[in-house]
Amino acid sequence: MTQTRRTFLVSAAALAGGTTIMPFAAMAQDQTSNTFETEAGPVTVHPVEHASFVLETPSGTIYVDTVGDADLYSDFPAPDLILITHEHGDHYNAETLTALAGEETQIVTNPAVFDMLPEELASRATSMANGDSGEMMGIAIDAIPAHNTTEDRMNFHPEGRDNGYVLDWGGFRMYISGDTEVTDEMRALENIDVAFVCMNLPFTMGVEQAAEGVNAFQPAVVYPYHYRGRDGGTQDPEEFASMVDGSEVRMGEWYPNGMG
Repeated sequence: MTQTRRTFLVSAAALAGGTTIMPFAAMAQDQTSNTFETEAGPVTVHPVEHASFVLETPSGTIYVDTVGDADLYSDFPAPDLILITHEHGDHYNAETLTALAGEETQIVTNPAVFDMLPEELASRATSMANGDSGEMMGIAIDAIPAHNTTEDRMNFHPEGRDNGYVLDWGGFRMYISGDTEVTDEMRALENIDVAFVCMNLPFTMGVEQAAEGVNAFQPAVVYPYHYRGRDGGTQDPEEFASMVDGSEVRMGEWYPNGMG
């Protein structure tokens, strides 16, 4: 039977309008919970740390917001594509990117990061601004605006600079928020199968606002990520999950070393 959106790996409880929470312990024991069967083939999510993760997909291996020691990525296939959302040090690091990007690796960044790239990387990178669309490796890519909306946070992520991304494998759609609060573009997202949604005060948003955004566009599955910040502060992903209505919430191992 051909799978349709919201039937690929979503539990009966989520389909009934409730919220299913895949807890940390279960995630660690059940690696298959991070694999999504699509008509194009399996897509597997590998959390690395904080905002960094790896996707093994039918089109190739995708790294997202590569920072930290390059050894963090040593267990994964080499990247065919690297996506960078914006310039902050927990999303972009030139040394890490240089170490990980092979000669055939394609790179997509927002314009601000593109202008910062070392020459050898810029020659094989593509700049995408808010609202741009393109295709790489058979994947449709849309650059979604990512920015603050609260007046006293606007200096962290000003409007027009940073990207989120929507990736589409022939109808299987994934949203990567980058650093943002809830925007009109987030609310307007449609048919998202898997979403990665940030929360981290004071830089992005708290659990209430993040849940409000997710409830507006109702992805089939959502991973809270990027939820620890300054002075060891954290947004509680379990509290976020309790506020989400109609999407399955999955908890990746984003902080394996107790990062604060």
